[in-house]
Amino acid sequence: MLRAFVVVGLLCGWVTGSSAQQPLCTPSTALTRLAGVSEASGIALSRRTPGIIWSHNDSGAPVLFAFDTSGKARGRVQVTGMSVDDWEDLAVGPCAQGSCLYLADIGDNNRGRRQITIYRVPEPRPEDKATAPVEALHAVYPDGPRDAEALFVAPGGQILLISKDDPRTTALYRLRQPAAGRTGKLEFVARLPLDRATGAGTSPDGVWVAVRTNNELFLYRTQDLIGGGNAQPRRFDLAALREPQGEGVALGADGLVYLAGEGNGSGTFTTLRCNLSLAGGERSQKSAAGAPATGRPNRR
Repeated sequence: MLRAFVVVGLLCGWVTGSSAQQPLCTPSTALTRLAGVSEASGIALSRRTPGIIWSHNDSGAPVLFAFDTSGKARGRVQVTGMSVDDWEDLAVGPCAQGSCLYLADIGDNNRGRRQITIYRVPEPRPEDKATAPVEALHAVYPDGPRDAEALFVAPGGQILLISKDDPRTTALYRLRQPAAGRTGKLEFVARLPLDRATGAGTSPDGVWVAVRTNNELFLYRTQDLIGGGNAQPRRFDLAALREPQGEGVALGADGLVYLAGEGNGSGTFTTLRCNLSLAGGERSQKSAAGAPATGRPNRR
């Protein structure tokens, strides 16, 4: 029993103090399956309906799947007016209607897309059959096409996405004032030493951003990350969760982290509880945070 406890501590990344060692995050639920979502690529926590999580497949019909926080199916909503190319993430954020979903059709494995598209739509309810018509927000990169799978929305409504590259070339980009009917130009914000980011999400209060790769979780203070400086995250190793292919992340209140993935013909779902006070303390500890993140390559 002691050996297992020590192994978990090494995988989770202990935070050491004068009197105790504490893990940044601890698993809250076992890995479960998301019914109907064979390739769960993104995940977002509803701000309109408490206790609801949205997810989607990265190909096929434009459909949102609603689940409760235990992973039980609660609804299936058709997205009106969306054309799926490579839908890789989704986020919840502010909009003129209150709360909107931002559906990130930003995947580009061959780096050949002339533009990417982020669809914005008022957040539906789980019992709805279809959404309102979407707004299509088109954008181009300032430095040529990039593959990307991670998107989040800052408290002021700015859309930010992270390219899916190696630790030397991964970059954060911003779309300041997205508007339907015209193509915006993304702004380069900063390099991030991440290895193939697959998902991102902000906390309900906007203070934190969670970013994940297949095998690691990174917790940033939002203002540090979008400020363009050398943001120092707190890191947590996800390998012990044994996700077949980790993809999406959503950050809830009180440090709850929801993780989605794909593999073996079914979407996966699990949760962590992270101590954000420990994450905040890492801002002054740069020994590990500046090192490149590692993980298994994404198979897609």
